[in-house]
Amino acid sequence: MSAVSGSSSIGAVYDRGYRPYDGARGGRSAARAALLRASIRRALGLRRSWRQKIAPWVLLGMAAIPAIVNVGVKYLTRNTPASDVEFITYREYVEVVTVVLLVFVALTAPDIMCPDRRQRVLPLMFARPLTGVDYVLAKVGAMFAIVFAFAYLPQLVLFIGQTVVSEDGALTYLGDNAEILWQAPVSVIPLSLFYAATGTAIASLSARRVTAGASIVGLFLMTSIISEVLAGEVNRPGFEGSPAGLLDFLSLPLVLRDIVFLGEIHPTLALSGVANAGLWSLIVVVTVIAASLALLLYRYDEVER
Repeated sequence: MSAVSGSSSIGAVYDRGYRPYDGARGGRSAARAALLRASIRRALGLRRSWRQKIAPWVLLGMAAIPAIVNVGVKYLTRNTPASDVEFITYREYVEVVTVVLLVFVALTAPDIMCPDRRQRVLPLMFARPLTGVDYVLAKVGAMFAIVFAFAYLPQLVLFIGQTVVSEDGALTYLGDNAEILWQAPVSVIPLSLFYAATGTAIASLSARRVTAGASIVGLFLMTSIISEVLAGEVNRPGFEGSPAGLLDFLSLPLVLRDIVFLGEIHPTLALSGVANAGLWSLIVVVTVIAASLALLLYRYDEVER
């Protein structure tokens, strides 16, 4: 700053020129990682008002309640005849959190996708070393990471709790149930990716969060209803399975879960008894994920789409 003196007043001249940036330049990988972190923070309501934190954390609490209750019951009934009663299994836990995860995706996927298009910030993002592929990977990656955490962490809490309160000792329980350490995460990976890809793809089609959220829930519920109408009642006498179960987006990840935990499809699912149902379910899940990613890449290949 320099000063110019006069006979009656003193003036000041300020130098407000731009200064060069001397820090590290991350390039595309750093930009993609920054967008991934920002999307996760927005979905969880971090660095936002308390109102934005209520829904995601309440849903996380709902997903964890069965695990906490189960461990508490096991602890209170130790060394009693009721200790053998199993409140919920690891396989059943995947089905329990399915509805919670669907609601979470319907709330958060539009929240991380729609504002970018509605507020017209995409041209600014793509003016940097960030491509449409980077944008899609960051958004889907953020949703996948959160959904996987919501689906797996309660099971991890359940496993640790069961290990601690086991009557036979922690080491014995760990040795007898070691397969859970890989079955639990493997069973929720296709579920998490399926929900993340389809949720973000549907949300990319609208600039309104309410419309996008309703469309996500509607897609899963409609496919489930159509499948149930075509397949009929699963528990009726003589039911031998129906290929219509392949249309049920809510149950397809559960079919893959059964393959992981049981090696076969449970009779409560419509695809039970259908030849090669596990393989066909995997093909449909992979196809839907691929179609969702293709739609996202098309939508964000050019800013205007």
